[in-house]
Amino acid sequence: MRLKTLVTAFTLFCFTHLFYIPTLYAQDTKASFSITDELRVGVAGNEPFVFAQNSSTKGIALEIWEDLANKKSWDYIYKSYDTVEDALYDLNKGNLDVVVGPISITSQRLEYMNFSQPFYNSSLAIVSRVDDLTLWQRIKPLFSMKLLIAVGIFLIILAIVGTLLWLAERKRSPEQFPSKIADGIGTGMWLAIVTMSTTGYGDKAPITLWGRIIAGSWMIISIIFATSMVAGIASTLTLSSLGSSTFANVEQLSGRKVATISASPSEAFLKEYKAKITGVDNINEAMSKLVNKEVDAVVYDRPQLLYYMKNHKDEELFIAKAEYYKQGYGFAFPVDSKLIYDVNRTLLELAESQEVLNIVHHYLDKDE
Repeated sequence: MRLKTLVTAFTLFCFTHLFYIPTLYAQDTKASFSITDELRVGVAGNEPFVFAQNSSTKGIALEIWEDLANKKSWDYIYKSYDTVEDALYDLNKGNLDVVVGPISITSQRLEYMNFSQPFYNSSLAIVSRVDDLTLWQRIKPLFSMKLLIAVGIFLIILAIVGTLLWLAERKRSPEQFPSKIADGIGTGMWLAIVTMSTTGYGDKAPITLWGRIIAGSWMIISIIFATSMVAGIASTLTLSSLGSSTFANVEQLSGRKVATISASPSEAFLKEYKAKITGVDNINEAMSKLVNKEVDAVVYDRPQLLYYMKNHKDEELFIAKAEYYKQGYGFAFPVDSKLIYDVNRTLLELAESQEVLNIVHHYLDKDE
């Protein structure tokens, strides 16, 4: 009886611990990590995400981090870096616990570090001047390759009609259609033009049955042809008069002078579309070249461009709705960091309470 009791007790003990231990482990992996030491926070990036140390303004990334750290009651100390790559290098060396700034979350970086969820989704954008079109810019569409091809086809058709009229009329009406080929076809083309334009001078007119059939058929065809051509030219002129010097998509930048930050992803992006790239050191230099008409457009990260435009509303600038190379900005951590769960959860709380959105709106245009 005593042996049976011992076996039953041992079985219950094993059963309880087999289920309790995994459950406890699962809870521990999700539990908040207690921070007792001072966190080493690397700061890198540019405005509006990170401002200089001597500035009274902090920036989007720093404000979000400080709200997050305050909610978790974490102590931390900042260390500033000139570039994001310098900060990430120190992170991998084990000298930092986290890097704060506009850190692009990329598959390549995930091989040797970890990231929080994105606190902002960025992309490349195009900024151009809002200028009135010059006379040449308004009439330039009329000299496009498509229009020249259409005119060439029209002249060929006109020559064919003129030849057919001459062949039909040259024997019965030699006074109107000379026997010489060049003069006869020229007369036939003149008759075709007069017929198409409904000018009707009456100096030339077919008298044979076949001549009249050809002329009648040409009248019907020319009405359709002329109407379509006139409508196309009119719409082109109308769109040109309503247009501006702005660019709506990257395809329009082919062969244009475009400023961007040297060695940035936007530089490689512009090379794909055969833009004439002007490399600069910062956004202010790029925008200065745009305003002074040294370049036709500026391409760079959308939030930085929006921030510049918000602070320079007196400049007539336009930012296209088109977005390219979309990337998320997040905080970077060592691969084995125990901070990520707490950071992600708190970021979600800040997003749900609209605190992240309010910080972004403070620096960028609300419409964006």
